[in-house]
Amino acid sequence: MSGILIYIILKIGGKNMNMQDWSKNVASIIEYAGHIFPEVEVVTRELSGKITKSNYKNISIRSKKLASALEKHGIKQEQCVGSLALNTFRNMEMFYGISGMGAIMHTINFRLHPEQIVYIINHAENKLIFIEPVFAPLLEAIQDKLPTVEKYVVLCSKEEMQESKLKDAVSYEEFIEDGDEEFVWPDLKDDAPCGLCYTSGTTGNPKGVLYSHQSTLLHAWAGSSANGLGLKKEDSILMVVPMFHVNGWGLPYLAPMNGIKLVLPGMGMDGAALTELIQNENVTFAFGVPTIWLGLLNYCKENNIKLDSIKETIIGGSAVPYSMIKQFDEDHDVNVVQGWGMTETSPLATANLKTPEMEKMAKDEMYQLQTKQGKPIYGVQLKIVDDEGNRLPEDGKAFGRLLIKGPWIIKRYYKHDADAVDAEGWFDTGDISTIDADGYMTIVDRAKDVIKSGGEWISSVDLENAAVGHPEVVEACVIGVAHEKWDERPLLIVIPANKELTKESVYDFLDGKIAKWWKPDDVVFVEELPHGATGKLLKTDLREKYANHLIK
Repeated sequence: MSGILIYIILKIGGKNMNMQDWSKNVASIIEYAGHIFPEVEVVTRELSGKITKSNYKNISIRSKKLASALEKHGIKQEQCVGSLALNTFRNMEMFYGISGMGAIMHTINFRLHPEQIVYIINHAENKLIFIEPVFAPLLEAIQDKLPTVEKYVVLCSKEEMQESKLKDAVSYEEFIEDGDEEFVWPDLKDDAPCGLCYTSGTTGNPKGVLYSHQSTLLHAWAGSSANGLGLKKEDSILMVVPMFHVNGWGLPYLAPMNGIKLVLPGMGMDGAALTELIQNENVTFAFGVPTIWLGLLNYCKENNIKLDSIKETIIGGSAVPYSMIKQFDEDHDVNVVQGWGMTETSPLATANLKTPEMEKMAKDEMYQLQTKQGKPIYGVQLKIVDDEGNRLPEDGKAFGRLLIKGPWIIKRYYKHDADAVDAEGWFDTGDISTIDADGYMTIVDRAKDVIKSGGEWISSVDLENAAVGHPEVVEACVIGVAHEKWDERPLLIVIPANKELTKESVYDFLDGKIAKWWKPDDVVFVEELPHGATGKLLKTDLREKYANHLIK
């Protein structure tokens, strides 16, 4: 029998040959959690500052009520339902109620420019949008530009509902009150869409990434593995990463799948608010981006606080500096796990978990290893290539364009005609990386940010991480600017902790920590640095502003 014929039989008639059919619906996660881990808590700091405690049983029931209400309001399967929401128990219900009934959970980054929000709402053709009360003015200002939106559901109780200019606005609690608690989650086709996230659109319009139920479930399983995030059901997770940011790094699925307590901070992202939640809710794992942890560490240092309960913090979004890894360990006995991914990778692709070998290392050697983005989790394949597409050796020295493939990696952007992968299925991440003999991947730079000086590459990421280690540097940014002899040279832009910081002090600190020819040609002190919607440094404006800084 030919291979083609066997394939056709398996594809069409052999689906149920040996194993049972499986309904790929993410709502099966909350159904399972509500039955097996009913009393496990989901803790929320609401907008008022009030702490509200729900659990997986309640979220399972209320997700069904929401799904039923959506059907009653005419929402169809594979229709995008938008949300501008904070990390709260209601957002957890939306993750399951919307996707579970077959619609698409479209999480909208409320930190984007209003015109970008207009673009992605119209591109997704949202008919219904869920919003926090605090974002009502934002949508009131742009609703005339949103022709597809018919209704707004405000994430509050009927009593908290305030007068609004939004079209046909209703409170969340009123919207779901007549929903059916016995709603039956539908069986969905194999490639049914589940969620939609848009890139931050630093160049051009944001692009949509459409996740399937199958890819999301596989991602959650992989993240639950020992080589994924290494979580245990006894843990308590502080989820500071926004739920709009690549599905909250998968935590809304990972936590209930494993019966893990979730602590959701709402808008309370400052050091005091986070410390209170960590201490009161016995948080053992904390997930967030470096800028959030910088504020928390500074608050703890100023107030002589030790984070006793936390065992590990999982940090992603941008490279984690050596100094932060060291401070977490020395001041709080907290191990830093660096992870890497992107909107197009669902996002978890690599993780740098502590190994027995690392525990035998000297501290400075271990910290240095922890600055790497880690090894790929099962299901993810990585390779680095040169500009001609030739595969480069995994020796920790050669660096090139990072390519990735796997079952939860993008194939095509939403509503695009052409695939985003090459003929062999590899997606170009836009990162410049190395991979060493042990499989550790390190981001050297973004392809658009790497500095090419006299034909040689300088990593802006490594320079920034070195500079941030200076005790009087709050934040640092490195860009390449024009140079008459070398084409491009690094410029270091710094937020100083005080007015006494000098260029000479910075140069002295960097001496011996970087190659001599990497030394920035100048150091500029500023009061603030621009950040994008996901907390990453925005270098485009800085490159324009300082383009001729070194030209005489």
